[in-house]
Amino acid sequence: MEELLRFATAGSIDDGKSTLIGRLLHDTGQTYEDQAEAVERASRARGDADVDLALFTDGLRDEREQGITIDVAYRSFATAKRRFILADTPGHVQHTRNMVTGISTADAVVVLVDATHGVVDQTRRHLALASLLRVPHLVICVNKMDLVGWDARVFDAIRDDAEDVSARVDIADLSYIPVSALHGDNVVARSAHSPWYEGPPLIAHLEQLHLASDRNLVDVRFPVQRAVRTRLPGGEGFRGYAGQVAGGVLRVGDEVVVLPSGYGATVASIETFDGPLEEAFPPMAVTITLSEDLDVGRGDMICRTANRPVTGQDIQAMVFWMAQEPLRPGARFLCQHTTKTTRVMAGDLLYRLDVANLHRRQPEAGDSGAVLGENEIGRLSLRSAEPLTYDPYRRNRATGSFILIDPGTFDTVGAGTILDPER
Repeated sequence: MEELLRFATAGSIDDGKSTLIGRLLHDTGQTYEDQAEAVERASRARGDADVDLALFTDGLRDEREQGITIDVAYRSFATAKRRFILADTPGHVQHTRNMVTGISTADAVVVLVDATHGVVDQTRRHLALASLLRVPHLVICVNKMDLVGWDARVFDAIRDDAEDVSARVDIADLSYIPVSALHGDNVVARSAHSPWYEGPPLIAHLEQLHLASDRNLVDVRFPVQRAVRTRLPGGEGFRGYAGQVAGGVLRVGDEVVVLPSGYGATVASIETFDGPLEEAFPPMAVTITLSEDLDVGRGDMICRTANRPVTGQDIQAMVFWMAQEPLRPGARFLCQHTTKTTRVMAGDLLYRLDVANLHRRQPEAGDSGAVLGENEIGRLSLRSAEPLTYDPYRRNRATGSFILIDPGTFDTVGAGTILDPER
């Protein structure tokens, strides 16, 4: 089975994100005849001279009529070498929360830069957000190179500006590709217009990205999604625990502990729909059985006895606030962390983060009621009603992240990354 890569696009408005994705889908043969006909009709209705490939991903009616992306559009496709799930995210500042949603689970982010405009504030914001969310791979596509005559000096200047930004944030892997999404240059096939560019086209670069080293294969983390109890055909009972491996390599015979209870056992078997396995690793979904008949349920965490995550009720976190109503100290929410849902209360805001330059803005002296506004990011403390079992986000993205839910409306109002308590 081909390996799965999740990637998102980001960039300023009109940089060509949706056009790039449409080009990828079109040139890799992922579009259907009825889709193409619908896109042609929508293009003609808007008076476009050419077929607008962006409409393959701009799925909402408001998006098609305005010619902009306002929501995250997901599409899946595959090539001979890899399967992909892509997220086309908005470029508007007011839709930053949608972009955070799109890139939070991404293995890679493709940041578009308009060759005629260069690196702008929204580019800096997206690089900073990708760094904060610890996306392993970033690709900067300098789009609309045809409008600057495929001038290598323009590409080099933009790369230098982006390097200056990346030097101030934590980005492990950053690549640059000159493209013209409208005409397909360096998207799926190499372009004859850029003989000075020696790298692969975008799709080949995404096919070659190495993902195994991005995942934590040291710390075994298995959040239990549900307990499975059934009767086998032979009449004997079966009791297992289903979930997705969030870290490490879990093997039959491993001595494990169930948190927060602290009861120990040995992994008796690892079951899948296709049969038993000897080991499982991220992001595999499996059902495990234990040597002991323990009380294990949704929200519990199974890990190795000698390698445990942090368990506690007080956490420090960077929170991405998404609601129009500001986040105030003392506010209460539901917190969804891995498979566990519990109530939490927000503490004081320690500082806001300016994502354009990563500067910290401290609240005014004596301002104990400092709030976090829509689309702002800040550091604050949270107190949970029940112990949470977690790792710092920099160590494990799955066990170090959470969302905040309004208990009255059940709307997702915030997302957070847990900080290392020792740093």
